[in-house]
Amino acid sequence: MKGLIWATAVDSKHQKRVLSLYRQILRSLNSPKLELSLAARLAKKAEARAIFMVGSEERSIHNIQDLIDTAEYALSLLKEGKIPKHIQ
Repeated sequence: MKGLIWATAVDSKHQKRVLSLYRQILRSLNSPKLELSLAARLAKKAEARAIFMVGSEERSIHNIQDLIDTAEYALSLLKEGKIPKHIQ
């Protein structure tokens, strides 16, 4: 999976940042601060993978920057022990 994100983000100068944020979010979802069952934890990880898969296929600099901004925001919430909600 990480290889696929790396390959699809290859045209971006933000390639390393995207992959780093992806890894940090997956690690943060394992935090004991988050009161999640195993199934909920796996579902959140699958959701994060899907978001990064779609986002990493983008070629637009603005869309890649949006992915980075969203990932940084989600990561900040996860570090506080909060679970990011869907934005409607």
